[in-house]
Amino acid sequence: MKKFIVLFLLITTTISAQTDTKIYDIINAVSVDRIKADLTILTNFGTRHTLSDTISNTHGIGAARRWIKSEFDKISSDCNNCLEVFYQKDFIEKGTNSRITKDVWVVNVVAVQKGNKYPNNFIIMSGDIDSRISDPNNFTDDAPGANDNASGMAGTIEAARVLSNYTFENSIIYVGLSGEEQGLFGGKGLATYAKEKGWNIVGVINNDMIGNIKGVDGVIDNRTFRIFSEPVPPTETERQRKSRRFYGGEVDGISRQLARYIYKTTKTYMPEMNPKMIYRLDRFGRGGHHRPFNDAGFAGIRIMEAHENYTQQHQDIRTENGIEYGDRLKFVNFDYAKNLTAVNAINLASIATAPPAPKNVGIGGIVEASAKLQWDKVDGAKGYKIYWRDTTSPTWDNFKYIENTTKFTLDGIVLDNFFFGVSAVGKDGHESIVSFPSKIIR
Repeated sequence: MKKFIVLFLLITTTISAQTDTKIYDIINAVSVDRIKADLTILTNFGTRHTLSDTISNTHGIGAARRWIKSEFDKISSDCNNCLEVFYQKDFIEKGTNSRITKDVWVVNVVAVQKGNKYPNNFIIMSGDIDSRISDPNNFTDDAPGANDNASGMAGTIEAARVLSNYTFENSIIYVGLSGEEQGLFGGKGLATYAKEKGWNIVGVINNDMIGNIKGVDGVIDNRTFRIFSEPVPPTETERQRKSRRFYGGEVDGISRQLARYIYKTTKTYMPEMNPKMIYRLDRFGRGGHHRPFNDAGFAGIRIMEAHENYTQQHQDIRTENGIEYGDRLKFVNFDYAKNLTAVNAINLASIATAPPAPKNVGIGGIVEASAKLQWDKVDGAKGYKIYWRDTTSPTWDNFKYIENTTKFTLDGIVLDNFFFGVSAVGKDGHESIVSFPSKIIR
């Protein structure tokens, strides 16, 4: 028995400590110089307001999106046409809301890197193309939008450059979304497009402001970043809502599992960074471009800086009482933007390399001294990890790795005291996002 326990601990430790050297190569390949160059180009378009000039080749959102597409096209050319690059657009009529003061085409720039095993499974990284100043309807004056959100857009382009050098089992989408400041129109359009195309979106990683390290509160922090995620999908049924009262899961929706995945991957491969999970959809009373995907039933989170500076956000460029206002390039910390771009890249790569998440996870063991779990077999999985954690813990803290079965009983683990989940593990150790149980085993 003692030998068995030692062997179990050895196997568990080995599986837990397993890392993929490719991920370290991806981190090292992210270039601060390229990110700085892209940020500079984006801010030099003057304004990227959704309603701004679309004709000029040097000014306005039209020039910006054509440049973004040209960069994706160059990346695709360098990787033997590994990206499918296209515009996805929707016509928005004047008066749709108070920020649509004229008819406008909201145009997203999309680059798809198809997976070679699960091409219809997509993990998405997004940044916003558009910018604004104090008056959300001012589409003529300069709105450089360096941090908000040229930083996220530059990071998305750089992630495409780095990851296009690899092949993955699942598909990755790199996208510049438009119309965010006018009402999240780009995200709505792409989410609808994904539904129409029948895409299986594994998750959306929305990057909105990843370049500022000095907060308006005076805190300077170049390591911490926030991961916003909603607790449960807004598309859940009434039956699912009622079930949660008895079986739990109030903080275990698909977006929260994506947030936990990003937290774990970052702590494993970039321990110098400090991911901070925020248990809400977005900042208080505000919104971002992951929300339309959540509204459509997809997992989606927002990655952003830990400390915002409101004097540089949605502000006319000016100086008042010695304070410089405006979202200018000089305020961006390029090394921080590089690190958060790397965070995105390694999570995209990890998810795109992993097998799909287990489906139809069931759990039982009511009034027993054990927890029983079962799930559907996952194609391409070498094994599975059964996770459990205290009900008050934000992270999956304990696991057992198993192979050659899709059901298992955790003896001595009382069902009442923990939450449980199951992930699929590929041959190289990459895991799927954890699946929370969706049914009860009687």
